[in-house]
Amino acid sequence: MLRYNTQQKQLILPEYGRNIQKMVEYCLTITDRDERTICAYEIIRAMANVVPSIPNNEEGQQKLWDHLAIMSDFQLDIDYPVEIIKPDSLNNPPLKVPYSTENIRYKHYGKNLENLIEVASSMEDSEEKTALIKLVANHMKKLQLNVNPEGVEDDKIFKDLLNITKGQIKINAEDMPLHEFKAAPVSNNKKKKKK
Repeated sequence: MLRYNTQQKQLILPEYGRNIQKMVEYCLTITDRDERTICAYEIIRAMANVVPSIPNNEEGQQKLWDHLAIMSDFQLDIDYPVEIIKPDSLNNPPLKVPYSTENIRYKHYGKNLENLIEVASSMEDSEEKTALIKLVANHMKKLQLNVNPEGVEDDKIFKDLLNITKGQIKINAEDMPLHEFKAAPVSNNKKKKKK
């Protein structure tokens, strides 16, 4: 009679396959602790062959032994060569990543550009400040073109810059011409198939 995998018990770690899971289940039935440990080492070798993407280093070995413990539902009583993962650590949700809740007034420019504008506005008047403002304004124009591909006037960029800095950076478009960005040409020639 055929046994389909859909009719069998679900695998704990499917990446290792049903045969490795059966080996782990067999290892649990071995009564002699030394033999069980030898069997576990052989299972680890087989697991490393089945999933060769796990590196053959200390971290990779740790991962394999942890996976063996997980597949045995932490019931495998052997002499582990590493400190294995604790069962309760598997159920803990990951720590929440702190995310800035600050409002970004001009989302298409992004927070990093706003931070750069803040740095530029706090600088004393110099050639370096002017160069930074020009770089920032050109980048703003490029980002604005992502939103409005038809084109962006330099005046619009300088008005945004004035609003973001609350009037600290005031520039006329005639005094600082920005780069004219053009869309890259699209290639029409397709590779011909060889017959």
